[in-house]
Amino acid sequence: MAPIGKLYGHPRQPQTKAILSAAAISGLEIELLPFEFGVTNKLPEFIQKFPLAKIPAFEDNEGFKLIEGTAIARYVSALVPKAGLLGHNVKETAEIDQWVHFAESEIYVPASNIFAGMVAKYVPAFSEEQRKHYQERAERSLKFLDDYLASRPSGLLVNDSLTLADIALAAAVQRAGQTVCGAKERQETYRHVFAHFEKVTNDERIKHLFGEPGFVDEVLSFKAE
Repeated sequence: MAPIGKLYGHPRQPQTKAILSAAAISGLEIELLPFEFGVTNKLPEFIQKFPLAKIPAFEDNEGFKLIEGTAIARYVSALVPKAGLLGHNVKETAEIDQWVHFAESEIYVPASNIFAGMVAKYVPAFSEEQRKHYQERAERSLKFLDDYLASRPSGLLVNDSLTLADIALAAAVQRAGQTVCGAKERQETYRHVFAHFEKVTNDERIKHLFGEPGFVDEVLSFKAE
């Protein structure tokens, strides 16, 4: 099958994983172009198409363009309705949207802020107060999520098959496992959350897109420099 379009993004970027996973489950192919941040997105031809110079960015074969990872993933999911990634009725679709936004704003954002401040060192003067704030925010959300998943016989968020919500959550939880959840938290405190992660990321259609989880043994602790 010929690719339906081109994607500018980084393979380790959660949004890129979600977009490519949605395509794989739908039986579609998207060409992931080589990308070097700070280089590719500064090229005149890239800026002409995408003036904000952000990734992920998508262009289909007819020149239709989209930015923002969630919008691209949702568009790709909608191309093959029978794949069920957006559910089977309007209520399921609403639930999927709810969990996609929850995963991004309540789990990925706080975990990613800790990663940026403590691992990637992108945030100058990142403090223990900031780490504690994001840690507590993530813990509150993970507890809510774990309680919900404990009530789900399928172990999935909305119905008995993978949806975009499950994919987005797995991508967000991967970052949580790299920052705010050590081995003890993954095995005990949030075991339903990480059972969900294993279920989603072991799907043979998308397993290669998630790669090694890169989880930490212990919750990241602050070390002043």
